[in-house]
Amino acid sequence: MSGANNSGNILLRIIEKRRESVAHRKRVLPLVALKIAAEKKAPAVRDFSAAITANRVNVIAELKKSSPSRGVIREQFEPEKLAAELAEAGAAALSVLTEEDFFDGSLTYLKQARAAAEVPVLRKDFIFDPWQIWEARAAGADSFLLITAVLEPELLRELLELGRQLGMEPLVEIHTREELARALGAGARIVGVNARDLTTFNVNLDLALELAGEIPDSCIAVAESGIHSHEDLMRLSEAGFDAFLIGEQLMKHAQPGEELRRLLGVAEAKTARP
Repeated sequence: MSGANNSGNILLRIIEKRRESVAHRKRVLPLVALKIAAEKKAPAVRDFSAAITANRVNVIAELKKSSPSRGVIREQFEPEKLAAELAEAGAAALSVLTEEDFFDGSLTYLKQARAAAEVPVLRKDFIFDPWQIWEARAAGADSFLLITAVLEPELLRELLELGRQLGMEPLVEIHTREELARALGAGARIVGVNARDLTTFNVNLDLALELAGEIPDSCIAVAESGIHSHEDLMRLSEAGFDAFLIGEQLMKHAQPGEELRRLLGVAEAKTARP
C-alpha cells in the first residue's frame, strides 16, 4: 500500500476499516464459492467502456447515501427507484457506493440498482484484494473502481488484469501527475481524475482541468467529483474528458432525474450551437 501514511487522514482510516471488513467477509465466504457465483449465477457483463464513450454527454450517475465530508446526503435512499429514474433521464452508466462504514453503502444497493436499470453499473469502493473483484462480479457489477493512491504498482496491475479476465474494465482513479504515470504504467485504459483530495475530502475542479491534457487519447478520460453545473460539465468536456461522474449534485436533489436532465439538456444544447 502507498500514499496513505498520515494517521489523521480520512483515506487511511477508511482503508484500515475496510481491511478489517474484507478479512471478516473472506472467512465467511471463501473465494471458491465466490468464483462459482460469479461464473455460474451472475448476470452477463455489460460493456462499461462502450457506454461511457458513446456520442453524447456521458454521465456516470452515482448512487451515494452519505459521505465522510457531507454526512447524510439523501435520507430517502431507494436504489431501485433512483437507478430507474437516472437511467431514464439519460445516465450512460451508474456508480453505486458499497462501502458500509463511512458511506453507508452496500452491495445489496448495487444488486438492486442493476436489476432496475439496463445500463452498466460500477462498484465504487476501496478495492485492494482480488477477492473483492470476484465479490463485485458475483453481485453483478460491470466495472469497479481502483484508487491508485492506495495500490502498489504490481497490485494495481494484478487487479487490472483480473478485471479484464472477468470482462470488467476498471476505472482507475488518480489525483496527481505521479499517480497518472503509475496508472498508465500499470496499463490503465479508463483513467478517472478525482477533483476531491481523499486525504482531506476538499474539492478542486481545476485539478481535473490541469491533468486532462496529460491523459493519452488512447485512454478514456473521466472527470470525477466537484461537478455542480452545466458550466462545469462544458469546461471539462472542452478540456477533453469523455465521461463525467456526478453523485452529490444528483443525490441532494429532490428529483435526481430532473436534475440530470437539466445538466444534460443544457450541455447538449450548448454543444449543438455553431
